[in-house]
Amino acid sequence: MNKFERQSSSADTQTLPDDMAEELSRLSSEVLSVDDAPSLAPPAPLSQDEVRTIVISLMLTMFLAALDQTIVATALPTIGRQFHDVSNLSWVITAYLLASTAVAPVFGTLSDIYGRRVMIIISLSLFVAGSVLCAIAPNLPMLILARGLQGLGGGGIMPVVQTVISDVVSPRERGQYQAYFSSVWMVGGILGPVIGGVFAEHLHWSMIFWINVPLAAAAIALLLPRMKKIPVFHRKRKVDWLGGVLLMASAVVFMLVLTWGGTRFPWLSPTVLAMVGGAVALAVTFVWHARRADEPFLPLPLLGGSVVPFGLTAGGCALGAITGLTVQLPLYYEAVYHLSASEAGLALIPLAAVSTCGAAIAGRTMARAKHYKRVAIVGTSWAALCGLGLTLTTLPLWALLTLMAAFALGLGTTFPVCVVSVQNSVARPQIGTITGALNFFRSLMSSFTVAAFAAILLIALGADVPLAGEHHGAVNAIPADDMRHAFRYVFGAATALMAGAALCLIMMEERPLAGPSVTQQVEMAE
Repeated sequence: MNKFERQSSSADTQTLPDDMAEELSRLSSEVLSVDDAPSLAPPAPLSQDEVRTIVISLMLTMFLAALDQTIVATALPTIGRQFHDVSNLSWVITAYLLASTAVAPVFGTLSDIYGRRVMIIISLSLFVAGSVLCAIAPNLPMLILARGLQGLGGGGIMPVVQTVISDVVSPRERGQYQAYFSSVWMVGGILGPVIGGVFAEHLHWSMIFWINVPLAAAAIALLLPRMKKIPVFHRKRKVDWLGGVLLMASAVVFMLVLTWGGTRFPWLSPTVLAMVGGAVALAVTFVWHARRADEPFLPLPLLGGSVVPFGLTAGGCALGAITGLTVQLPLYYEAVYHLSASEAGLALIPLAAVSTCGAAIAGRTMARAKHYKRVAIVGTSWAALCGLGLTLTTLPLWALLTLMAAFALGLGTTFPVCVVSVQNSVARPQIGTITGALNFFRSLMSSFTVAAFAAILLIALGADVPLAGEHHGAVNAIPADDMRHAFRYVFGAATALMAGAALCLIMMEERPLAGPSVTQQVEMAE
């Protein structure tokens, strides 16, 4: 504040009535003397080696969470045979997904209150404890409960890891690191079914859980000694537990609707409709509570503005599109191109692998370009065009895989741009909260898209066919032309999602990223 502004402020205060001036003075003193105000510590003197070690340990930590989302799928038949129960096997996967989705915003917010070190220890401890209990589970109900506990830890890993990266790397450089983590997530998702099948066939299914123990120990041993040097941006405040419970409860009920709707219960059955009403009621109650709480669990104004809602939506559309296609495409490959189940799994590699290349391109562009948003706009627009090509044409397998890879390349540019833009738009003490919210909404969008794509296929095929990873023995009975026709609508839905992502990115404000560009870093080094 300059001299003129100070004089104006003083004059304005003197012209107020005595009681108003007194109140203004009291409020000002309270604001200036708040004990729990954010204490923004100066950046810790982290060397390049220390940053590299932290990043490697965080990548290993995220690999654990990514691996356990898919590693169990191929071991389910073996587990069902041992426990003589196949009717409830799907809950081994569902329990993990429900728990991990529900707690993502919780861990993000708590990391802003209690710090990153505490929350990464808690999330990894829950994850390891759940893994051990899964490995020694004597029956299927105990295994399902243990998977839920493991999901509580796994759901906290993603937002806390992304938040720690935001503490040690400037927004300008952060896009490159987000690309690395996207690669780890995709690799874990691809390797999961392969490792799970090998362990279940040649060793014992419990090894898919025991392997987490040494990996988690290595991650903690690498990370914790260096966590003390990471800058501190959290602030202690009262925790709005009621708001957190309402948010988690609404998410769990909504996820159950997406899981059971169209499979266990018809979409218009009284059970599903009642659950939809319950999810809406819980969500409305959460919003009502958040508007009235002094310090709400998830501040609603944080979700507004010219960056966050568009970044959340664009990221959700992109992740939903790739998740929905990954789940349903094996059915298409088997029915249309007559691939085996293992060959259909291998045919997914271009979709997963090339998307990480797109993320890497976007991350490097963010470190160099002033208008970093353009790479994602071009990428999502390109993906929409490729999706339109998939919708309107019938291609041989090699051409389909090539076009799918081009689609994934454009889609991948969305992830680092959305994450970094959203984190860059909020105050440092709120990065954990907004990162948790980002992962929460992306998970919900992924679940919604998987359910929507399955519903589209069932409606288009006009028959009750096995979908989404179920037994594919009846797939060959579906005429190839019918499956091609049905998948045109699926590809059309993916195209619409990418067009929506491109529109959101165009509308999102492009705020300058803090930190030196690569060119400036080279100049400073010289």
